[in-house]
Amino acid sequence: MWQTNEFAGEHDGRPAAVLDDGSEPKPLIHDVGSGADFHTSTDWWDYDGTLGSPRATRVRAACSCGWRGEQSYPIDWDVDEELLPVSLDTGGPQDDWQEHIAGIEAGAVPLPAGLQELLVQVDAELEKLTDCDPLAALRAVAVPERCIARTAGTAAYHLMQDQVPDDRIAAGLGISPGKVLGRMLRYRS
Repeated sequence: MWQTNEFAGEHDGRPAAVLDDGSEPKPLIHDVGSGADFHTSTDWWDYDGTLGSPRATRVRAACSCGWRGEQSYPIDWDVDEELLPVSLDTGGPQDDWQEHIAGIEAGAVPLPAGLQELLVQVDAELEKLTDCDPLAALRAVAVPERCIARTAGTAAYHLMQDQVPDDRIAAGLGISPGKVLGRMLRYRS
């Protein structure tokens, strides 16, 4: 799985299996025995045509936001089974996903340069403090937590009062429009 620090959870990438007809197969359900829990998988290497699974012939970039790369890349199933899944060069799909992420970043609202530098510095200082004095690090974290809670609540309130459209908020934050309401409500609580 590919992730970025800023968009983790919203824009996680992976190589997705592609069938001969160009579609992605449904998630596989693995019954691991008795009980109500079933394991599901969408890992490309599970679509090898065994145990009733369809056989993927290609992979493409996929993002948890629903985006899919246009280009697909062949799977060579004629390698030693022990080399799967590391045998597939995922560089092409990962490059495609990184282009998708670059577009998300370009559409997100920019932070003022001074604030961006300050946040990077605070992050670095907290990281150092965590290593040498974890108790002080926890105390220090409380300050930005209070600031973040207050600022996020006020900013969300203003966006909702101004009736800023969800698609504009989504683009500005780099999230999908379906996640906007949840994010605004989380910030307001």
